[in-house]
Amino acid sequence: MTHESSSSSSSPSGLRHRTSAADKRPQTPPAQSRPIPIPPATSRKAIDTATFYGPSRATGSSHTAYIPPERSPFIEPELVMEEEPIPHDPPAWSETTTNWGEPSAEWDTITTTVESWGEQSASRKVAIDGRDDKEELTWFDPALRALRPGPGLLPPLLADMLHDPEHALYSVSTKPHTPSTSSHAPSADEVRTAIPHPNAYYCKDHNGWVFLQWRSSTVLPPLIREPETPFPDQARRKRTTSCVGEGEQPFGPANLTHHWHLYENAVDASKLNPPYTHGKLLLNLYLCCQCSMYCLVSDGVIPGVIPTSLVDEFTRDKLSHPAVDKTPRATVVAAWETILTILDNRLWRDEMRALPISRARFRGKVGWGDAVQKVFEAIGFPLGNLSQGENSAEPALQPPPIDPATLEGKTSRSKLLRAWVEVGAWLTIYEKSKDSLQDYNPMVLLVKAESARDMYQTGIGAHVSQITRGLLPIPLQGYAELDPSWRILGMTPSTYSWELLAFAYLAQCRCDPANTMVYFTHLWTIVHTMLQLGLNVPQDLQTVITQERSRFRFTPGDLADAVKTLGFGRDGDLGVELDNDVDDDFIAQAWRSARQRAWQNPTDASITRAKLNDALRLVAEFRGSDKLLKVWGDEKGTGMSPETAFSTLEVPRDVDETMLLTVYSMRIEDQPSQGERMREALSVIAEVTNSDRLRQFLTTGQDPGDGIITNTSPEMPRGLNQLGNTCYLNSLLQYFYTIKDLREAIASLAHADAKTLDDSKFTDDDLKRHRVGGRLVTRREIARSRKFVNLLAELFFNMEYCENPAITPEIELAKLALVTTQDEEEDEADKAGTDSSNDTDATLVDDMPPRPAYDRAPSSPLQSPGSAGSVLGKRSRDGEEGMDVDMSPPVASPTERVEMAKAASPSPPPHDTQEAAEFISDAVASSSKLPTPADVEMKDESQSNKAPPLPPRKPRQTEDSVMMFGRQHDVSECMDNCMFQIETALLDFQGMATSDDDKTSPVKRLFYGKKRQRLTSLSPTDDARHQSSIHEKEDLFSHLHVNVADEGFDIYDGLARYFDDVVELGGQKKRMEVSLVDLPPLLQIQLQRVQFNRETQQAYKSQAYVKFGETVYMDRFLDSASPEKKARSKEIQAELTAARDRVQRLTQGKHAPFAPALANVADFLSKQTAIDLPADDALVTSLQDEEKIVTEKLRVERERTARLKQQLEDIWKDDTSAAYELTSVFIHRGSSPSWGHYFFYSRNLPGHPNSWFKYNDSDVSSVSKDEVLADTTGSTANPYMLVFVRKDCDAIETVHRFNPETVEEGE
Repeated sequence: MTHESSSSSSSPSGLRHRTSAADKRPQTPPAQSRPIPIPPATSRKAIDTATFYGPSRATGSSHTAYIPPERSPFIEPELVMEEEPIPHDPPAWSETTTNWGEPSAEWDTITTTVESWGEQSASRKVAIDGRDDKEELTWFDPALRALRPGPGLLPPLLADMLHDPEHALYSVSTKPHTPSTSSHAPSADEVRTAIPHPNAYYCKDHNGWVFLQWRSSTVLPPLIREPETPFPDQARRKRTTSCVGEGEQPFGPANLTHHWHLYENAVDASKLNPPYTHGKLLLNLYLCCQCSMYCLVSDGVIPGVIPTSLVDEFTRDKLSHPAVDKTPRATVVAAWETILTILDNRLWRDEMRALPISRARFRGKVGWGDAVQKVFEAIGFPLGNLSQGENSAEPALQPPPIDPATLEGKTSRSKLLRAWVEVGAWLTIYEKSKDSLQDYNPMVLLVKAESARDMYQTGIGAHVSQITRGLLPIPLQGYAELDPSWRILGMTPSTYSWELLAFAYLAQCRCDPANTMVYFTHLWTIVHTMLQLGLNVPQDLQTVITQERSRFRFTPGDLADAVKTLGFGRDGDLGVELDNDVDDDFIAQAWRSARQRAWQNPTDASITRAKLNDALRLVAEFRGSDKLLKVWGDEKGTGMSPETAFSTLEVPRDVDETMLLTVYSMRIEDQPSQGERMREALSVIAEVTNSDRLRQFLTTGQDPGDGIITNTSPEMPRGLNQLGNTCYLNSLLQYFYTIKDLREAIASLAHADAKTLDDSKFTDDDLKRHRVGGRLVTRREIARSRKFVNLLAELFFNMEYCENPAITPEIELAKLALVTTQDEEEDEADKAGTDSSNDTDATLVDDMPPRPAYDRAPSSPLQSPGSAGSVLGKRSRDGEEGMDVDMSPPVASPTERVEMAKAASPSPPPHDTQEAAEFISDAVASSSKLPTPADVEMKDESQSNKAPPLPPRKPRQTEDSVMMFGRQHDVSECMDNCMFQIETALLDFQGMATSDDDKTSPVKRLFYGKKRQRLTSLSPTDDARHQSSIHEKEDLFSHLHVNVADEGFDIYDGLARYFDDVVELGGQKKRMEVSLVDLPPLLQIQLQRVQFNRETQQAYKSQAYVKFGETVYMDRFLDSASPEKKARSKEIQAELTAARDRVQRLTQGKHAPFAPALANVADFLSKQTAIDLPADDALVTSLQDEEKIVTEKLRVERERTARLKQQLEDIWKDDTSAAYELTSVFIHRGSSPSWGHYFFYSRNLPGHPNSWFKYNDSDVSSVSKDEVLADTTGSTANPYMLVFVRKDCDAIETVHRFNPETVEEGE
């Protein structure tokens, strides 16, 4: 059977390029050089899988071993095809883009339909990875085009691109030939290598070969040159072996299928292993942007020995003139078998006799004619005369030489072997046809040909078992008008499903953002056609359209309408076309002018101005203009009418501009919260009146007629005077004041006297029903807490109403904040006097559990003299000391507690559930309980209520740096103490019982979240006793702790260690995994800067810079985060930690850094003259070489660290739902962990998020964002606590001041 629609043309490389009725050459949207391949659609059914000749292999496209032939000093001549080239069809793009805008002509009608579709939350998630919301929303940014690989295609379209889908490819192999006595008989290796390459597949319809290879590899094939368009991100590609296939993605597919990208003529086949040795052959490279798969294919057919046209002509002639005793098909088979026999006799029997063409037997089997002669000339049998005998003039075909010792013989031999393989393959495939040969018995063929379609379709992900067929609605089958849309989106209509269509669209937008609107146009064209034909559009596909429209996607028709709306075009108000010669300033002025003219028709003004706003944004995005986008964002307003503008400023329409600006400034002063609305009102009036004076004022803040008019800002916050070493308490109190809900809750207790505080009656039973910090509270604590909150409310009242620039807190307030109840009790116990007048027998027994003897440990031998708790760091999970503030012994770390308990008992510590739960709680340094670990009940209630005796105390030391109230704690513990007292003071004993999960308390509601902690065995070889200690629990938290490292460290690195760490329990290392179940509105992250030098036995403050930004995304740490991403992150994090450890060993430690040390020693030895030392140039050279090695190793490790860090961040870059914005930064200035100065920054929320205040005790000043986020490397002023507020949460009101003028006007 022949295909009239197909023909071939030869190229200079000897390849025949294919053309067909539907051109399959790559296409690209306008303004892009990247091609989008466009083959015709196919629904051809895949047939059985076949293997290549030789032993079958498990992976890849090559199924044969390769033995390289001996190199010859001669170059094999290329075959020259005597065919006329057939011109290619014109690109299909020009035929399809002229009607882009047609769907948008009915957009208003269709939008009504779309708006009635389901909510976005109903959409099913399409499996696609690598998207970046920010990039997709700024698709018009030219910088993105240099980073993305451009348009791609899905596997079914790639399958059609590899070769004509109407043709089949076959894997060809040979059987052993009958042994021959000829000295020139081909060897088995010669026969095997007659096939062009192990990855060459035979096409009967072209009588040629297609080079086709697919494989998964992190190493790209050898490239001829760098591509014109960038490769996909190679780091991302290396993460996944394949996007398809069972077991490739154990946590579910990150991508629905492959997304292939074409790089034309990128690979030289002669550089492959094994190489292609039959002339020059350039291969097209297809890369999947999301995994390690790539595919190589020849850009055309490697021609066979006999040209396709001759094969077709010879076959047609035999079909048209069958032999008398044979069917037409039998005649064809007999003719080709005769040619195959002639080739076989010449090669294996060394038949040298000429073949007379006029004899009956030859003519009966082959015949004679122009086509027959050309066939024999192609295989090397030229027409001549018999060389001897009486019929020496008889025409005959002359056999070619095959002696491999000569160049001519070697060339002829190679050609004959290739022709023998190709004719045998052709016959094998031809005889598989169902058409009967009747009584004809074909010869036994030594060439096998088996279909490769299933094999290569499965390899590239296009098999029917991988991508379902048959879901396309019947009315769309064969619907030619949609063919361009399917092809531009990179898919075939036969493989339609709503998921695959959505994936194709999103993948194109991801990889080719510059043409986002082109792809949206074609997606909409398909959906719109389905609507027009009355088909049921899947709900999820409707949701995709709705979501994309909400992201301001538009069609070319929308663009044309926008240009017309702005007044451009031959018939527009401006009379000029909008092209690249029109600058942004002109467009902005045209927009402003059109908005002003809109007021001439007040009835439709608001609608017209809204359309103009949309038009400017659309044009700005299309042009990729940041300037126009800024103009749009700054000036678009909310659609306020002139009447509303004058009414907002409370001025008449005929007000003069001087008075208007005066009134405007007054209104801003009076109503600062309405500043933006006032500004918009003034902007509308400036447009209506066409006032340049008002416009300049809005731009510069200065009145060009009356000098500078400044808006009086709201009052600055008040500072707090120091009481003596209380600067960090001042920072904490200022921070509390910025929290609106907390401030309002505390304000209710302002001006309450002592009698009022004591009037609240509660019984012992009431006390038992309410817990704070996981424990019961005593009457003494309640009274103390209410006193504290009363004083705090008084302070807050003064901060709101006082006119003085700074306020002095009460001494009693500072004492209650800095000293805990337990510290007071212990101080009183030291003095043998405990005030228990407020306690009853019930509270003395039940208010808290017995305290283990090791809760307050004696001074550790590793403790520095005179050091204790931590100012800059909560007690570390690793057992590091805290920053010194008081003289009390440090609280033992979780590991130390277990070891002390073990040492105090003759038997090992129990490994039961209770112990594991307690260890989890302690090891994570949870802030969900009070500062002292004994505050949380971790033992069974049935245990003895008798408290054990306290261990003997060592006499307290004193020093000058101790703060004014003796024993004090770090900022985190002070904060816990304050929050405990606030929550206790606000207890409602008339209400329901409270628990840790109760969210009615403002403290719990604002600061506390829930985490899940899991303690697991680190190794599966752990014995049964330790396997049984695997436990999981949930707990509250108010702080997250980041242990500050030294190099390449940011906030995510620190949090990652907190959420996944290795701890020691009972002599066994365990993995501590933490995830967040519920996040609080305010997220407090403490940077633990206190480190311990085990060699000097001294604590020190780490000055390392920890990078953080204005926003942190907590999605990766959520309990609901993607398990696949978590697993991949854990792998990369382990590599990253190892690389950082290697860097640290080379740069820190006892003898580090090594590179400078080696260089200094080498320099000293080479230059010193003070000591008479024998010259040792070898030693100096060795030291210099070692220094170079260390330096190079350090460079490699740092590059690896940066690369791994980027890979880690890329995994989570699309997870941005749990967004938190920076609101407060606490700073410690000083090099010692025992002393220093404290201040903090607070963001001016909610009204001015780009401005910050610096609270430095009594001094409060405005600072820039850059100061807050600055790199603190080399500085002793470092952040030690960061506070983030949940995005779109109004918990923070930084400036809260009373304005007396509002009261006077109200009166």
